[in-house]
Amino acid sequence: MNEPIELEINSESRVPKYQQIINSIIRDIEFGNLKVGQKIPSINEISEEYYLSRDTVEKAYKQLKEKKIIVSAKGKGYYVARTLPQSGIKVLFLLNKLSSYKMMIYNSFINSMDNDARIDLKIYHCDEKLFRNIMEENMGAYDYYVIMPHFIDKDDGHRNYTPDAIKILKQIPVDKLLLLDNNIDDLLLEFAAVYQDFKHDIYEALKEGMSALKKYAKLILIFPKKVVYPYPTEILQGFRMFCVENDFDFEILDEVYSEMELHERDAFIVIEENDLVNLVKQIRDSNFKLGKDIGLISYNDTPLKDLLGITCVSTNFKLMGETAAYMIKKKKVEKVKNAFGLIYRDSL
Repeated sequence: MNEPIELEINSESRVPKYQQIINSIIRDIEFGNLKVGQKIPSINEISEEYYLSRDTVEKAYKQLKEKKIIVSAKGKGYYVARTLPQSGIKVLFLLNKLSSYKMMIYNSFINSMDNDARIDLKIYHCDEKLFRNIMEENMGAYDYYVIMPHFIDKDDGHRNYTPDAIKILKQIPVDKLLLLDNNIDDLLLEFAAVYQDFKHDIYEALKEGMSALKKYAKLILIFPKKVVYPYPTEILQGFRMFCVENDFDFEILDEVYSEMELHERDAFIVIEENDLVNLVKQIRDSNFKLGKDIGLISYNDTPLKDLLGITCVSTNFKLMGETAAYMIKKKKVEKVKNAFGLIYRDSL
């Protein structure tokens, strides 16, 4: 006889029906309602009882077989193949892009969570459509959604959110949502966030370096435009605000060009790694001394920049991941601005 199982199928959910079947069977195995060797209903039986297409049930059973959670015996049916420990909380960790900095946050988050937590990483590449597809497929399947909201608009500029993204985020219960790296005040909801304040972070960090910056005649921000993943325009706003308020001559370029017109007492703030390497090479080839003739600040700290003595403005990526994990484990719903500051080294 087949073991009776009660599938949780919600016709209003955006979670695909096949995934709901998978989730229900895994849940029954985790909680001991289904045991190794027990027979489960056939594809036709599930299809008829829950008014689902045979293809939907077949897709669910195929994935369960691939994960070796169930096995099939020819002419006999499907059986539970192995036990599954009752898992801890399930977290969907949604990154806007893959980078060393983003992965630093992710790894810190994993290391700070309990060992039995299940954390699934997905990337949406700043693409609103891909973001929507991922969220619709996984809505309701996780205990927490940790999301970095950064999007590309139709003009390839950066946006903190889109109207569709807001609608999707509002479908998540506020106690299950945690925004990372970026805050969205326009959600008009009380939700958890560990974020950077891109405008005021750069402004305050440059104020920290005021005594060193005063020896330079001009500040030049290299703010790339021709990139796959655009940077927050709030960085531009914070840079301009600092320069205007403190009477600095300044210029904004979109890249480090070959054969740059370098002048003594220029100070550069560089975001992209390639621009940083290119600029350092040109400074050395021009026989200028870094940190004396020309100043240099790089965005986002790394061990290599520390080794090379490059001054940085940077958030604390490790701390961001740790704080997010702490807030989930303690069930805190609050907004925390992540630490950001100037790391002074020889290049300034």
